[in-house]
Amino acid sequence: MADPVKSSAPKEGARALKVAAVGDLHVREDAQTSYRDLFGEISSEADILVLTGDLTNLGKPREAEMLAEDLRNCSIPVVAVLGNHDYESGAVEDVTKILRQAHVHLLDGQAVEIEEVGFVGVKGFIGGFGSRMLGSFGEPAIKTMVAESVNEAMRLENAMRQVRAKRTLVILHYAPIADTVAGEPPEIFPFLGSSRLAETIDRFQVSAVVHGHAHRGSYEGQTPGGAKVYNVAMHVAKPSGRPYALLEI
Repeated sequence: MADPVKSSAPKEGARALKVAAVGDLHVREDAQTSYRDLFGEISSEADILVLTGDLTNLGKPREAEMLAEDLRNCSIPVVAVLGNHDYESGAVEDVTKILRQAHVHLLDGQAVEIEEVGFVGVKGFIGGFGSRMLGSFGEPAIKTMVAESVNEAMRLENAMRQVRAKRTLVILHYAPIADTVAGEPPEIFPFLGSSRLAETIDRFQVSAVVHGHAHRGSYEGQTPGGAKVYNVAMHVAKPSGRPYALLEI
């Protein structure tokens, strides 16, 4: 197993926290795949498991129940956000309830502190990157979409302001930068994330950012302000050689 990537130096006297992060599990109601063994392995390698959305394939309560069953084999705390697939069936409240009953810290504009590290999570949204980011102009449908992107960035900022810990990990589903979606078709970049998330992140001191969604993207990048960003979607190649990334916070 490769050594964990050191994303920030803990303050003097604080123990570095090993975080295993993975996204886009896409648990399917009709699948034979189980994540029990993977969660057991992660429990022996890390202190915290972070899941970056698309936990289910179609957002069905039964899929959430299957994930919750597999998570019984995980003996470390689990922190997660939802992804776009988790909304597909219109049962997001049921999915959320099932996962929280399974003791998952499911974040949606909130923060939680575990072992002196703050974990901040929102789903994020689309909109594009840099000078090509979609602006609020034209048809009402465009303005509604941009408003949702802005709202997610504002919810991230509000959650960041809740954090009192010196070390912070930001958990997203959508990407905050273009670098970690590189490898996907350029035509779909606007649907993979938004620079508005990076603009918010760079107003704060963060240890690292993790996201998923871009299955064919790239593992590592950084925001304009220098925050390290990791695409931990399950099928993205990682230094650990495993489906999950290992980070030291």
